[in-house]
Amino acid sequence: MDIGNLPLTPLISLIAGVVILIMPRLLNYIVALYLIIVGLLGLFPQLAN
Repeated sequence: MDIGNLPLTPLISLIAGVVILIMPRLLNYIVALYLIIVGLLGLFPQLAN
């Protein structure tokens, strides 16, 4: 399996899920960071390129 062909979103979701299981108090920070990144990419789509 070539890791270069994996979609980024599922990989980030998997890593975040494992971290949340290990340290549940990080959930607030992970969700907040995700929402900020998605919001910025929505407002400035040229950042995604």
